[in-house]
Amino acid sequence: MAHTVYLTNADISLGKRESIYDVAKNLERWVDAVVIRTFAQENVISLAKFAKANVINALTDFEHPCQAVGDFLTIQEHLGSFKGKKLAWVGDGNNVCHSLMLLAAKVGMDFTAITPAGLAPAANVIALAKEIAASTNSRIEISTVPLEGVRDADVVYTDVWVSMGQETDRDSKTKAFSGFQVNAKLMKNAKPTAVFMHCLPAHRGEEVTDEVMTHSSPLCSMKQRIGFIHKRQFFTRC
Repeated sequence: MAHTVYLTNADISLGKRESIYDVAKNLERWVDAVVIRTFAQENVISLAKFAKANVINALTDFEHPCQAVGDFLTIQEHLGSFKGKKLAWVGDGNNVCHSLMLLAAKVGMDFTAITPAGLAPAANVIALAKEIAASTNSRIEISTVPLEGVRDADVVYTDVWVSMGQETDRDSKTKAFSGFQVNAKLMKNAKPTAVFMHCLPAHRGEEVTDEVMTHSSPLCSMKQRIGFIHKRQFFTRC
């Protein structure tokens, strides 16, 4: 049986009230593992460097590996395998995109990141993913054209246009994402059996339409199995 202790930012003010080093040295004496959800990637790196306890990244501004693991478990349960399958990411080249890309490369699934110019995933993540993909015979591609990028995709995935910490850029980012909404027209270019995924919360009417989120009758009449998957949950109303 595992026992947990929940510490909020107000409890420890990581790196402010107390240094990350001191927090790490205290935590390693009390627990076997630390699950940290923070903003700066450097906080996780530093905590893992200083603490002897296992450190799990529950979210940073650069990666979201737990989300990706949960999503790929769902994909495996629904599609059966990763080989020969394609995941198309439509949106910002953000933390979720980074983790999905790296995990796709590891499991041998093709991955295409479709983002506006200037909002592509980090160059070092792309390079690492391509290096890993070379050993698993998968393809990592970057595109700025949504209709072309989602072609033959088994999974179409999106996220909000304005990621955490970028709220002041809402107007400029919303403008940049014109034409990147996941809608019925876009889904038509994916495989007829394609499913839709979102890490939530979703802003209906922005990055995705109500039609795709709820896969209502107009989509079902196209004989497309557009599903909504999140954290091992798959819903279909067709």
